[in-house]
Order: sequence, then structure tokens, then C-alpha cells
Amino acid sequence: MSHRFRSAIRGEPVDRPPVWIMRQAGRYLPEYREIRESHSFREAISTPDIATEISLQPWERFQPDAVVMYSDILTVLEPLGFEYHVESGVGPVIENPVESPADTDRERGDVRDQLWYVGELIERLSATLGDEAAVLGFAGGPFTLAAYACEGSTSRSFMAVRRLRANDPEAFEQLLDALTEVLIEYCQYQEDAGADAIQLFDTYASLLSPADYERYIVPRHQRILDAVDIPTIVFVRNMGGNLDMLADSGADVIGLDWTVDIESARETLGDQPVQGNLDPALLYGDPDTVRERTRAIIDAAGDTGHILNLGHGIDRNTPVENVAAFFETVKETAADTA
Repeated sequence: MSHRFRSAIRGEPVDRPPVWIMRQAGRYLPEYREIRESHSFREAISTPDIATEISLQPWERFQPDAVVMYSDILTVLEPLGFEYHVESGVGPVIENPVESPADTDRERGDVRDQLWYVGELIERLSATLGDEAAVLGFAGGPFTLAAYACEGSTSRSFMAVRRLRANDPEAFEQLLDALTEVLIEYCQYQEDAGADAIQLFDTYASLLSPADYERYIVPRHQRILDAVDIPTIVFVRNMGGNLDMLADSGADVIGLDWTVDIESARETLGDQPVQGNLDPALLYGDPDTVRERTRAIIDAAGDTGHILNLGHGIDRNTPVENVAAFFETVKETAADTA
């Protein structure tokens, strides 16, 4: 793990914030699109040679402070017997979604056996990067995975899982518990394979009311994050008014989306390290705008306890030159303070 990344997680002063971007390895890179012309998404993430090459593409271009493994949040559904594929223009599709409360009673297969390729990918990244950059693992959060498992595909409202919560709370909790148990094992597997830190993406958990979030989500986030001994980051979208519940997760770092004012978040969270939070859409502006808004976030966040990132995943059509401007601006901050 790079010293900047480690120091930022600990809330120690750094010459500049460490930086990486969510969906760092992906479709905005022409070299990624070239690989995908001959390999399906599932083939790419489950073949360590290919996944390693893709994970390292942003490293070769931008030298970020963290390299996130190329994978998908839905892989962890496999040990619970869910089958899925990715459709172009649609996204992930669960082939056998939850159709009744009885479907929430899931038997768990062997995580390390079924998801062996994830561990091998992390081992390869760790061996390649050493102390030059942090190797980041990740997992989807229990509510977001339950939302996909019930809906069968992506959705704005994910009403199917919310309907399950209303009609059969016991089945809802049974599904969340099954997911939580497999996530604990999955995160521990990533740690054992050599991940330096893990980010938990429960992106859609804010669809629950604050009372339900506190009841159903906070305790399960705590169980998952407490199960590993490496630094953890939690990310939930649209939580600006409930940052205290994100902090209650026990994560070392709180991920902030772009709807949150980072200076206000720092005041609310005190010494809690944060990550974020440039609006991904701003990377469609000209490079000067990217530089200006990036510097503004760095200034607002202060010089301790901040990992610079986007407020959500990078869009597939983002101009590569603007991504380069983003990374370059951060690195110039160190030169300015030297």
C-alpha cells in the first residue's frame, strides 16, 4: 500500500490526497474496449490473465494511488445459487431472481472454491504493485445485492425488494442475512489474498427510510466490516442527510457522492476520513474546468483524512484526456506544496 493511501486512512497529514476513481478499469479506456471485443464480460472477470491486464490499464496510464480489482458486485451471488449475465444496453440480469419468500432461504456454496479467480487476481495485483499502490478489493452491500436478486435487473426504484420488506419482513431479513454471511466470507477471502483495503458498495441502500436503514442495514454493515482486519471504505449514494449512519457502519473511510458538500461533511464527521467526491459528469467539461473543480474539492477537504475520488463511477463515454487532467491536477498539488 502506498504511504499516502495509508496515511489518509489514518487521518495523518499528506503532501496531497491519494487518488483513484470508481470503475477505474473500464469502458472509457480504448485499450479496455479492445480487449472486450474478443472477450465477454463474464469471461474477462473470471480469467485472471485478462482481469489482471484490465485492472492494471489505469495504472499504466495514470499511476493512481490505488488499483481496484476488475470484477463485479454480483459475483458474490454465485455461491448463493443465483445465475446472472450482462446484456449490452441493459446491464446485469439475474436469470433466477427471488420470486417468493421461499426463495430467500438460500444454501451457501464454498465462496473460495467458486470465486477462486478473484483471489488469484488480487494475488497477482499485489505481487505486481508491491508498495507502489494499494490493491483494492470490493463487494456489493447486502441491500444492493438483495435489490438485484429480487428485481432481476437494474431499476430506479427497486420496488420488488422494498415490497418484500413490506409484505414479509422475515423473508427480507432472511435474504439480507444470507447475503451478509457470504459477504463476510468473500471479504475475508480478499483480505487473505492480499487486498490492502476493501470498499463496500451498498449504493442503493438509501432507498430505505432512515428508520429501516438503521434497523436493517447498519448492523449488517458492521458485521461485514468488522470481519476483516484491513482498512474499509463504505459507499452509499444519496446519504447526505444521514452521514452519521454511514459512520455507524464502523468503516475507516466514508465515501461521499457528488451531492454532498465535502466541507460540510468534514464538519459533520469530525476526524472521520472521507473519500470523494467530484461529480462524474464534470469530466465531460473541458480540462480547465476539471482542474478547477478538482482543486476546489482538495481545498475544501483539507490536508488530512481525504482520499480523492469521483462521487460515483466514471461514465463509459468520458474523454480520457479529462481523466488524465483529473489525475495530473492531484499530483500537481504535491509539487505546489513542496
